[in-house]
Amino acid sequence: MTRFSAWNVLWQGITGQKGWTRQWRDPEPKSHYGVIIVGGGLHGLATAYYLAKNHGLRNVAVLEKGWIGGGNAGRNTTIVRSNYARPGNRQFYAHSLKLWEELSHVLNYNVMFSQRSHIALLHSPSAIDAAARNYNTLRRTGTPDAEIWGLEQLKQAVPHLNYAEGARFPVMGAAVQKRAGTARHDAVVWGYARAADQLGVDILQNCAVTGVERDGGRITALETTRGRITAGKVGFAVAGNTSRLWNMAGLGRLPIESHKLQAFVSEPLKPLLDQVVVFGMGGAHFYISQSDKGGMVFGGDLDWYKSYAQRGNLPIVQDVAEAAMSVMPCLGRVKLLRHWAGVVDMSMDGSHFICPTPLDNLYLNTGWNYGGFKATPAAGWWFADLIANERPAPMIADFDLKRFERGLQIDERGAGPDPKLHG
Repeated sequence: MTRFSAWNVLWQGITGQKGWTRQWRDPEPKSHYGVIIVGGGLHGLATAYYLAKNHGLRNVAVLEKGWIGGGNAGRNTTIVRSNYARPGNRQFYAHSLKLWEELSHVLNYNVMFSQRSHIALLHSPSAIDAAARNYNTLRRTGTPDAEIWGLEQLKQAVPHLNYAEGARFPVMGAAVQKRAGTARHDAVVWGYARAADQLGVDILQNCAVTGVERDGGRITALETTRGRITAGKVGFAVAGNTSRLWNMAGLGRLPIESHKLQAFVSEPLKPLLDQVVVFGMGGAHFYISQSDKGGMVFGGDLDWYKSYAQRGNLPIVQDVAEAAMSVMPCLGRVKLLRHWAGVVDMSMDGSHFICPTPLDNLYLNTGWNYGGFKATPAAGWWFADLIANERPAPMIADFDLKRFERGLQIDERGAGPDPKLHG
């Protein structure tokens, strides 16, 4: 595999781009792996990479039912931030953001991480007070870039918002994290895939799991569309399809629901928005940024029924379009280019699970709600640590399946999933 540098990128441009080699192998499955990660998305690939890099494990496979990046990895709005205030989440996402800042150099692949600020609009004095409380907590615990902006500062930074006095949700200020931004989802997938492959990880595409073999309290093998594969340890990182695999393993119910979350991109425009803007504290839920190609990338609420579908519907189109017009009326004549949906695993408190399971050699990564993309580096780092060391590190100790039994809710209202999830 060619290592990228300014010199070889320039040379390939001069010579017609004919000297590049495959970025990762397409191997045949082995009969046995020490660790199998089910799910070839962002978290699965990141976990495999950190298993190899941080823990020296080489007999590792990633099983993906389709192609790499064909699931939720390519069906999100690529926002990265760490403005979570609750203990546990705060440290986890702060670590993830630090990993994002060095990711392109570590992977030797440009993931196009752009720290362009995350701006959450505030629409009432009570919203400003609540945001100030959370952001003061962030500033006192290691997130110095958390700021509260007044109206004049916001107008200078983002002049195209709806500042009309008669607006349904009048803008009064914003909660801002300057180190936040966006990354390119495909580039993150490819970067982790090629880096994991270089360390000896087998990436098995078009390899769907069709059955789970158990011997008492352990998984012995996985039945797949490419044959039976035995495993020493197994990790599930399949987002909205977790419940399906959980049932294959003969386990009970999980505290998650699978919903679809839709997103959109417009036709390319001239530079309009250099930040990520979130409109969600006053009864709506909407987020928007502009891609490097000029398209406006945006989304809103999830569908309020459980589904495994990856297609959109007109009610959500209308809802998101109305929110877009409320916050940026200048978008009124812009044409919609693409529309898609991903299947997300919604937990009951808005936070994730990285934990052991009732089976001795099965480990779980699920419950990411709206936060899976931004968590990618830290999720892979700590899931790999859990699998390699067979115990949760203090960073993830509370993110287990029994936290509700203990009365613990890591509840991020307004910073993670939509508050209406909690009743």
